[in-house]
Amino acid sequence: MRVPIYVLNMRGHPLMPTTQHTGKKLLKEGKATVVQRCPFTIQLNYATGEATQSIKLGVDPGYMKLGFSATTDKLEVISCTLRLRKDVSNKLAEKRRYRSTRRGRLGYRPPRFDNRTRPEGWLPPSIQHRHDSHIRLGETLETMLPIPFKKIEVGNFDAHKMQHPEITGVEYQQGELQGYEVKEYLLDKWGRKCAYCGKTGVPLEVEHIVPKSRGGTDRVSNLTIACRKCNLKKGDKTAEEFGYPHIQQQAKTPLKATACLNNIRWKLVEQLDAEYTYGYVTKYHRNKLGLEKSHINDAFVIAGGTNQERCRPYEVIQIRRNNRSLQKNRKGFKPSIRRQRYQLQPYDLVKYNHNTYRVKGVHCYGKRVVLDNPKGKNPSVAINNVELITYGKGLLFSLC
Repeated sequence: MRVPIYVLNMRGHPLMPTTQHTGKKLLKEGKATVVQRCPFTIQLNYATGEATQSIKLGVDPGYMKLGFSATTDKLEVISCTLRLRKDVSNKLAEKRRYRSTRRGRLGYRPPRFDNRTRPEGWLPPSIQHRHDSHIRLGETLETMLPIPFKKIEVGNFDAHKMQHPEITGVEYQQGELQGYEVKEYLLDKWGRKCAYCGKTGVPLEVEHIVPKSRGGTDRVSNLTIACRKCNLKKGDKTAEEFGYPHIQQQAKTPLKATACLNNIRWKLVEQLDAEYTYGYVTKYHRNKLGLEKSHINDAFVIAGGTNQERCRPYEVIQIRRNNRSLQKNRKGFKPSIRRQRYQLQPYDLVKYNHNTYRVKGVHCYGKRVVLDNPKGKNPSVAINNVELITYGKGLLFSLC
């Protein structure tokens, strides 16, 4: 499959991409230098014209993955799928625990939670992260390609209708808990007995079918009633892992993705300065072209793709910066603040023994690095024996 080479002029502005043959020729003749390795981008060393073709960028938003595709009249010039981070909520919860512990050690430290306000347009951090990821990847592609036209898919997801397709009228205002308190509803639903062992006449507790630590929510469909003994024995397992798959089936799919996309759809249209289309239009044209359902195929259709020659897609992941100032409390040492990063970080690209590796981790206080070797054991080598090629950036591209 074709892999384009992206080209910048002398001032760093994007031009139309070229072929691998032409890119190698320019580098060999000294007319260009390498800017980045993936996606492979070169910068010209001589003055050229700035004429470009019309490029259309299509964006298919998503909760866990999102797709981007850019096309001209004849070619697809880039195609990529971005995998979003799943650990934002957990990292924030960890940060909250650290702050609470630290505040407990400093009795004189005044609480600040009453002083904080939410500005207009505030979004929860996990949703804000997904919103920013769409914008960041769009801005990254604009540094590689001249993109005057953008189009994004939006959709209004009716969460109530998705769960109950037959619902109409006043029933929209009457949820599952109409006339009930949560625990009383669960007691009636499960016959006032433990959902796991069936005991009656013992104290019963509200319990999550899928634990929150495993991605479960506080929706009433994910709650059940259990005795203290079963609740402790189940621990961090799902109901299916605990041996009760019929209870697991009652836990409905969380609506996090629906809520997220409903919140950010028009913000994305505004900030990307894009036109918009709807999912049913994308589906019609995708089926007409005989393409399977995927984020990159949807983005290709949104970008006006029909019979253009496709290119090899990229898989993009997000990399944490790992540059926080951390307080290190090591036993026997005075508490200290780490304000400086190690010389190398995970995902940095290095050369060792004439081979290229990604850094997998750092240990021995930054003196040794572990190299990611997909062909065998990951070697640990002294940092002085490796040569840095490039630092890992916020978005890491790799060819599929």
